[in-house]
Amino acid sequence: MPPRTGPLEDASRTPDASVVGQVNAQASPRYAGLTTFARLPRAEDVQGHHYDVAVVGAPFDTGVTYRPGARFGPAAIRQASRLLRPYNPQLDVMPFRDQQVVDAGDLPCNPFDIEQASKEIEEAAYGLIREGGRLVTLGGDHTIAYPLLRAMNRAHGPVALVHFDAHLDTWDTYFDAPLTHGTPFRRAAEEGLFLPARSAHVGIRGSLYSPQDLADDAELGFTIVHCADLETTPVRDVVSLLRSRIGTAPLYVSVDIDVLDPAHAPATGTPEAGGMTSRELLGILRGLKGLNLVGADIVEVSPAYDHADITSVAAANLAYEFVSLCSRAPR
Repeated sequence: MPPRTGPLEDASRTPDASVVGQVNAQASPRYAGLTTFARLPRAEDVQGHHYDVAVVGAPFDTGVTYRPGARFGPAAIRQASRLLRPYNPQLDVMPFRDQQVVDAGDLPCNPFDIEQASKEIEEAAYGLIREGGRLVTLGGDHTIAYPLLRAMNRAHGPVALVHFDAHLDTWDTYFDAPLTHGTPFRRAAEEGLFLPARSAHVGIRGSLYSPQDLADDAELGFTIVHCADLETTPVRDVVSLLRSRIGTAPLYVSVDIDVLDPAHAPATGTPEAGGMTSRELLGILRGLKGLNLVGADIVEVSPAYDHADITSVAAANLAYEFVSLCSRAPR
């Protein structure tokens, strides 16, 4: 096995000598070796299979309603994550040293049966977090957020939910199908999986079917930061709003990559013009430092529409921020 980075001295935290980090990029170039997330160890490579954070793929896109291909998202994000380094200067953390992070492979998900896939994802995700681990999931289409929230609810009870997306994803059905990538948060609301008063949509934009879409969403309790609001509202004010809304509740963050403008994320199933920049999104996420992040997902990366790995690189960096946030979340 290629040599891995060891613990480094740091004034803020005592290194844990048992933590297995990344493959050492000074000894093995980033383009070589196994394509785990950020070249981290697999779960089975860690003594006792103990970990604090599991990065896992959910290669499922049977719930899409327009352009398919997000089933290939986890592989593309892992490939793009090879350049990630051990120190995050924006958050001043070393996320792969201060906690044990592993790549736990891919969740099982039946490609022909949405209901069965949902059950499989829920059970496998719960198995990864039931002993206190945190979960960062690489999708996959947004359908997977529903079973992931069910797993989170079993482990933590109702969570605060911050949802970054161009779309509300609170529609009722599509072609009479109750579970698609446009309905996960309606189903989650019906089951009480999240805390409405502590939840928000961020980045919403684009056309709707009717004004009733917004009225129906409001009844579910979300507050909305529309993408147009970012023209006049600084990132720090959005962060302040979200932090005051989330409070001390366990937090789950779901990012549909189409929240970014197609200039920053062209490879997605339902692109919408006028989106967030990657800098704005990263800035908001970094503002959540210190909150009780228990899980997150990045979904709807469809690499067949990518060029120069723009979308996959953005998604890999978002996952890196989530892992970094986990290292400063309450333990």
